[in-house]
Amino acid sequence: MDAFFTDDERAFRAEIRSAIRAMLPPDLARRTREGIHLSRADMARWNGLLDARGWAAHHWPEAAGGPGWTPIQRFIFEAECAAADAPPLSVFGIYLVGPTLQAFGSPAQKERYLPAIRSGAEFWCQGYSEPEAGSDLASVRTTARRVEGGWIIAGQKAWTTEGHFADLMICLARTNREVRPQAGLSLFIVDMRAPGVTIDPVITIDGGHSVNSVFLDDVRVPDDALIGAVDQGWGYAKFLLNHERTNNAQVHRSRREFERLKQLAACRRVAGGGPALDDPAFRRRFAILEAGLAGLEATVLRVLVDQTEGREPGPEASIVKVIGSRLQQAISELAMEVIGEDALASPEAGEAGEVAGWTERHLFRRVVTIYAGSNEIQKTIIARSTLGLR
Repeated sequence: MDAFFTDDERAFRAEIRSAIRAMLPPDLARRTREGIHLSRADMARWNGLLDARGWAAHHWPEAAGGPGWTPIQRFIFEAECAAADAPPLSVFGIYLVGPTLQAFGSPAQKERYLPAIRSGAEFWCQGYSEPEAGSDLASVRTTARRVEGGWIIAGQKAWTTEGHFADLMICLARTNREVRPQAGLSLFIVDMRAPGVTIDPVITIDGGHSVNSVFLDDVRVPDDALIGAVDQGWGYAKFLLNHERTNNAQVHRSRREFERLKQLAACRRVAGGGPALDDPAFRRRFAILEAGLAGLEATVLRVLVDQTEGREPGPEASIVKVIGSRLQQAISELAMEVIGEDALASPEAGEAGEVAGWTERHLFRRVVTIYAGSNEIQKTIIARSTLGLR
């Protein structure tokens, strides 16, 4: 990707690379390599270290407390964080809620919530999906009815990532049943400690706890918990999802995992006796993945150029989400073949450091083609908006 960057951007990359590697505690880097579900404490610790440099909200404008970097500078920063094995920042506050509040929130909401998101003092979760409204958000059944001084919210949210350690939820609820489904939704801020909020853990196939079911039993929120205008939540939700899908391309994390896998394959021997990376069949698989990652990186950079010129992502957000999620799964599938029977070893049995975390990562990767709008839905969006199909 070096050819995409100017001399100034290469100098920026060198500065960021040096700073990140000096800032990052080795224990955080190790836990990031070996695990896929980091604790709130780990993410908050790294968030705080970045915030001290003014880099935590690295894609926010200066007016909102960010560094005011260009989209390309943000791309470089995220690439260097991933390459150093820095913990990911919590997606919901920094990447999703922050930009949504900046675009649609009231001055009081921005003053109240943005500093705590930026510093990592408060964590958020996203209350969109429901048991019968996953990718089809127009089918949301959670309701919000107006009462004196606020709203009463009732319903259930499913697959709520980080809900068990979130302080706040950005919640999509139905406020009008008399209009078409998309026109009757509103967006609210819900305190996760409010009376009536119940969180049930959902343990995923990898044995980890990252998602939850959230029950909202007549939860009262004040008037100022409404984001923007009543019944305008569909537009706000789409704005947030475009940011989520672009972020979920995970190009930098995939590149780092791919490089780690190549290192592993260079020393893991296959049936013929030589390293897996020297085996023709494996080399072909690695070459295909290398080409796919290069194409994804180039596509993400094109999206960033559009953003530099003031254009928000459209169907491109769906394209990079589909490609990026498939590549994540392909990398972990190849890792299982490289590792072989060692993939069956459990952490309790004392996994070797070089293979630690790969099996859990592979199992959890089943979800990446589902969350943020399933790939089947994204393909329909692409077909309609890009190819003109119906």
